[in-house]
Amino acid sequence: MTENGTMTTPEPARIDTQVSGGCQCGAVRYRATAMLDNAHLCHCRMCQKAVGNLFAALVAAPRDALTFTRGTPALFHSSAHVARGFCRDCGTPLFYDYIEGGRVNLTIGSLDEPARFPPATQMGLEARMPWFEMLCLLPELGTTEATMPEDAAAIRASNLQHPDRDTPNAAEGDGDGDG
Repeated sequence: MTENGTMTTPEPARIDTQVSGGCQCGAVRYRATAMLDNAHLCHCRMCQKAVGNLFAALVAAPRDALTFTRGTPALFHSSAHVARGFCRDCGTPLFYDYIEGGRVNLTIGSLDEPARFPPATQMGLEARMPWFEMLCLLPELGTTEATMPEDAAAIRASNLQHPDRDTPNAAEGDGDGDG
């Protein structure tokens, strides 16, 4: 804690690893050669609006380890200090960038392997939905294939989502529903 009673957090550890990700349509792809051990949820209202959801799930890559390998993300400056990156073609939110910082917080959902980065902390609690803690208690209706088989088949047959891996070009989708 600081003298004024606010929490301080240690600088997250740098982990050398290979990570890739991108948007839903494949127009923007990125690769990181290192990540920071800071996977978290942010419930603040700016993050809610930026990702169009209840919270943003984020994990950082050191700025010097992140490369965009296809396309250039569009930017929205949500404040004088923050740029939000997204795909201008499909709208996928890709990152939160505190411009003066040495890292870029990638949206965990845009990673090819999001399960590798489970959130360890939460912040922006002033805007967290009052019923957030009850979400794990909701009845589970099953997989899309089990609950809506005809719809799932139609979606799979016309799937334009880019697969969760690098491909030679953005238009290369295999329609197998995996990505």
